[in-house]
Amino acid sequence: MFDQITLPNGLRVVGEKLDHVRSCTVGCWVKVGSMNERPKENGLSHFIEHMVFKGTDKRTARDIAEEMDDVGGQLNAFTGKDCTCFYARVIDENLELAVDLLSDIALRPRFDEKELEKERGVVLEEIAMVEDTPEDLVNDVLCEAQFAGSLKRPILGPAKKIRAYQQSDLLRYWRRHYHPKNMVVAITGHYEWDSFLTLIARYFDRFPNDGSGEEIVGEEERLLDGRLAREKKTEQLQIELGYPGVALGSDDVYALSLFNNIIGGGMSSRLFQRIREELGMAYSVYTFPTSYPGFGTFAVCAGTSPENGETVIAEMESELRKALLGGFTQKEFLSAKAQLKGGYVLGLESSSGRMQSLGRGMLLLDRLISPEETLHKIEIVSMDDVSRVANAVLSASPSAAVVGKNAKKYLEKIGGERLG
Repeated sequence: MFDQITLPNGLRVVGEKLDHVRSCTVGCWVKVGSMNERPKENGLSHFIEHMVFKGTDKRTARDIAEEMDDVGGQLNAFTGKDCTCFYARVIDENLELAVDLLSDIALRPRFDEKELEKERGVVLEEIAMVEDTPEDLVNDVLCEAQFAGSLKRPILGPAKKIRAYQQSDLLRYWRRHYHPKNMVVAITGHYEWDSFLTLIARYFDRFPNDGSGEEIVGEEERLLDGRLAREKKTEQLQIELGYPGVALGSDDVYALSLFNNIIGGGMSSRLFQRIREELGMAYSVYTFPTSYPGFGTFAVCAGTSPENGETVIAEMESELRKALLGGFTQKEFLSAKAQLKGGYVLGLESSSGRMQSLGRGMLLLDRLISPEETLHKIEIVSMDDVSRVANAVLSASPSAAVVGKNAKKYLEKIGGERLG
């Protein structure tokens, strides 16, 4: 059973009790990511996620770090394309400290100019790290090829913009997005609901604005079948194909997840077995679905040496064509379903995993889905459902990205026609 309430100011608070543990994980979720940024704002969501840890109205950056370390807790954050999350994991007796710290960094950051200059350097180093990590870089290049709107821009932003942002830019963006109607506080673990709500009332009491009259930010999104190459002096080529996927909240996400396991989601998948185990032409070969409100994507990825590049591309397309035209076996279907259920249950073994599911679901779908409901929806997926969703995905003309030496040459080897 879930605990949940929407406070008068619009802040949603949700919880799931796990009485068999002594810990709890609290997350402060904000519905803001790179897809909410205007072109001139690219990278601000992530920059702010960094800056809130650099000092608040009552704490220095060192205070924030030491207070959590002193109780053996964990405090962290991440920024995605569709949300930002700040979270803390502590033993139950330190829950008030977790709520205090999370509210402080989310709602009362100082954005000190001296700290901003130092953290600008950290973010620029993070951007440079992605540039030096081709497997990460190819994802950004594929987004640029696949999306027509704000999703084509990287979460970290371009270095040129990060170098130019001033304190006023961060403050303006933070004030616009960090309001109660745009936030969810989620808790899982060992807690008492009424006491937790008392803490929320005490610490989540002051927001940059109340969210009244806020304009909806973001561009109309369309999926493209674009192609992009990025030249890099690396020993491997990184190849990624992008297909349309399934929207967040659709029951078809379960059918696509099963297809993902069959074609490229694990060591027994077709792509892994063919390209890595049989041919020995790649260390990394996999697929993954991503869902956003309104639409989704399905990516097919491989890293290989240039001498094997053409063969790996041909084999990737061949396996996808076989799946589209020839379907799959009942053994593959049953194995994929068992993998999906097992992975889901294992992910719920920690309070952190449950908090992630709880907070993201409420933030983006405005509803909670119980583990029992999720497992039921996985169980009722049929082979016909998987075939239908796989056909819808693979019948589209894919976008593509290649990163490495002579990347454009290999990009031209990727077929532009639909597989069906």
